[in-house]
Amino acid sequence: MDSATSDARTPLGASADNGLKIVVVGGFGVGKTTLVRSVSEIRPLNTEETMTQAGEAIDDVSGVRGKSATTVAFDFGRITLDAHNVLYLFGAPGQERFWFLWDRLFSGTLGAVVLVDTRRIGDSWYAIDRLEHHGTPFIVACNDFGGPAHSHAAIRDALDLDPRVPLVDCDARARESSKQVLITLVQHLKDHYAGRAAPAAPPRQEFV
Repeated sequence: MDSATSDARTPLGASADNGLKIVVVGGFGVGKTTLVRSVSEIRPLNTEETMTQAGEAIDDVSGVRGKSATTVAFDFGRITLDAHNVLYLFGAPGQERFWFLWDRLFSGTLGAVVLVDTRRIGDSWYAIDRLEHHGTPFIVACNDFGGPAHSHAAIRDALDLDPRVPLVDCDARARESSKQVLITLVQHLKDHYAGRAAPAAPPRQEFV
């Protein structure tokens, strides 16, 4: 099987008529692009650019020395829930200089995944703060970078997480692991919105 064939994605059915916007957010280099890429059922759109020495004077690259490209706007992917519902996945840029894009990206968002590198847990605080400011329900997913293991209790304490916020482990490179993250988020949203009318799908022009 050649590379073009092996990279083919299964096309989505034309019957899907309800799009639900989800944002994947977190610090610089935590794996947001990787997660969107691993789980998307379409070839994902990304806005990655090559990192240069000039950027090192602006971005803190101490924890991501092996990183050669970075998202400068957003990543976009899509995954089917059922015949009539799909998730639109938006990966937010992680560098502080692009955080001004986040509030606009959160517009019309149903829920979010905060992706965490437990070696640099402080990089996740801003994402959680902005989601709480917007009243956007979210879950936390700890991406596996092979560092020292931390208990969920210790991570919750470090992030000052509400006990109702789900916390899961994942490997953003693995499709099944990323799917489980989204399943956990969808279940959390179902519980969060239980007893109230589900929010309408956001207009297309509000996605970015």
